[in-house]
Amino acid sequence: MADYILAIDQGTTSSRAMIFDLKGQVVAIDQQEFKQSFPHEGWVEHDPEEIWQSVCHVVKGALAKASLQASDIRGLGITNQRETTVLWDQETGQSVYPAIVWQDRRTADHCKTLKAKSIGQEDADAVVKQKTGLLIDPYFSATKMNWILENAPQAKALLQKQQLRAGTIDSYLIWKLTNGQSHVTDATNACRTNLFNIHTQEWDEELCDFFQVPSDILPEVKDCAADFGVCDESYFGAALPIAGVAGDQHAALIGQACFKEGMSKCTYGTGCF
Repeated sequence: MADYILAIDQGTTSSRAMIFDLKGQVVAIDQQEFKQSFPHEGWVEHDPEEIWQSVCHVVKGALAKASLQASDIRGLGITNQRETTVLWDQETGQSVYPAIVWQDRRTADHCKTLKAKSIGQEDADAVVKQKTGLLIDPYFSATKMNWILENAPQAKALLQKQQLRAGTIDSYLIWKLTNGQSHVTDATNACRTNLFNIHTQEWDEELCDFFQVPSDILPEVKDCAADFGVCDESYFGAALPIAGVAGDQHAALIGQACFKEGMSKCTYGTGCF
């Protein structure tokens, strides 16, 4: 009887897996840190493969601690560090460049240039804010994606062959878990890219053109609770439905029971949110 739920929390400094029973009680937790890379001042990178391996490790660790098999798990959900960006080869699942992390500031000068431009007849920053609720800033994924497209030779080659995929950490993990069957994300992650129109709930072609990120390399956007595909049984011993995804700070709002209008929360982690 599949009476347990698996949660994967892929954070900035570590990956964690938690198993819950159907009453919401924690049964087991496993956690593993991974390397932080700072190749230049203001640059922060992660190795996507190391993140992937850490996720596999903690899921297996949590199952072992709980004395459970994957067949005991009814489904899994993912929360993740937001904005951190990966571009990868759809045939191999290998990234074309290290993941550029949300704290990374390498595109600051490029963002200043973009802020001085217009979209149509309007100030670019105002248009971006109206459509996305965000400002033009290196924090968000769009200029990170553009930087990789412009600076990673493999990205350019794969783009020409229509073999390039892009996304935030959730998208990359789902792609790996499903063996390339699902290229998807959820609205809470999409809305942190500078490319997602929060009013239409779609990728915005005008913004994709402005930031020079082709929309066809981006994942399909789903609601937080949806069918995100099935984790291949080869990884943990059973096929597991991926039934929920949310950016970590959005998930924290729900986790802290902020269900009523006007309620708020603060998270003190790698950053303060």
